[in-house]
Amino acid sequence: MNKKTVRDIDVQGKKVLVRVDFNVPLSSKDPKDTITVTDDTRIQAALPTLNYLLDHGAALILCSHLGRPSTAADTQYSMAPVAAHLEKVLGRPVQMADDVVGENVTAAAANLAPGDVLVLENTRFHPGEKKNDPDLSAQLAALADFYVDDAFGSAHRAHSSTEGVAQAIRAKGGAAVAGFLMEKELSALGTAVSNPPHPYVAIMGGAKISDKIKLIENLLNTADKILIGGGMANTFIRAQGHETGTSLVEEDALPEAKRLLGMAGDRLVLPVDFVVADKFDANAEAETVPADSIPSGKMALDIGPKSLEAFKQALQGAKMVIWNGPMGVFEFPRFAKATNQLAELLAEQVEQGTEVIIGGGDSAAAVTKAGLADKMSHISTGGGASLELLEGKTLPGIAALDEK
Repeated sequence: MNKKTVRDIDVQGKKVLVRVDFNVPLSSKDPKDTITVTDDTRIQAALPTLNYLLDHGAALILCSHLGRPSTAADTQYSMAPVAAHLEKVLGRPVQMADDVVGENVTAAAANLAPGDVLVLENTRFHPGEKKNDPDLSAQLAALADFYVDDAFGSAHRAHSSTEGVAQAIRAKGGAAVAGFLMEKELSALGTAVSNPPHPYVAIMGGAKISDKIKLIENLLNTADKILIGGGMANTFIRAQGHETGTSLVEEDALPEAKRLLGMAGDRLVLPVDFVVADKFDANAEAETVPADSIPSGKMALDIGPKSLEAFKQALQGAKMVIWNGPMGVFEFPRFAKATNQLAELLAEQVEQGTEVIIGGGDSAAAVTKAGLADKMSHISTGGGASLELLEGKTLPGIAALDEK
């Protein structure tokens, strides 16, 4: 995945279309309210690329999706509040376009001078975006001289603003390159996929095994150990023939779980105890039981202390660790202990020289909630994209960029 980056193009006096991931949470969905950005992590993550391009004399045209609007009439998903917030953090004026493409947008882009910034309206307001419509791709490409993709979180989608526009800009003689955030993601996750240092340990959690069967299969080609926690562990425990009470179990996935257990042997490390309760509730009475003895009427909501100790042993000496998915219902403090303690353990591993990659989504949220985000080697900004990359899939948004 040796892709050209912003360092490989001369942007002085040029217009650059940048695909950013500004799919950020907003304070309200009521257009009558004053809507503000409530978490600008993704905006902050794009600043190194944007500032680099501006410092090197480019005019910027930014595009992103926001939420899941059904039509352009869903004005609660307008990019206007995002543009207003970007103006504050960039410390320079930011213009807001009235559409994704069209005469007004073309005119606004044509009038941009070096240092100017224009934000296009939500790409999903255009019906051609999700269809990767060649006409929309060509209209986007016509706005700029170069295309920069810094939206790793959308790289697994073959949309006009992530894949089609890269092809269209190249067809007219321009370059399609990666921004710094995309480069960082490809460097960290690319190493995990193609050339991880050993011992290499993967930690998988979250609710469903069905979402991660292909991922576990692919990891068995490279990882020395795969530690299983979260709700998905219940399905493996049931596949071993043990009772799981009222715990979440994917009955349809039991044959796959049995197959993976057979393939993996002792490389798949399962919990040896669980924290269980009689209901899915933040205040439910909790007790710790062996993994093979979950009482009827009880459900596993976290892995237990002995499991965490076993995981700690499996992690000793690891050169690289990738973590995707919490160990329990981390939204409930009573059942967040294992997730928080695992985050602390991994932070200690980083201090000892281990490369620790957090695979986005709930794991990233858990690490941030534990106040340990800055202790990790890399936290991916794309949950779905990182999963697909680790599964061994080709991501269209990355494949479309120029090779070095």
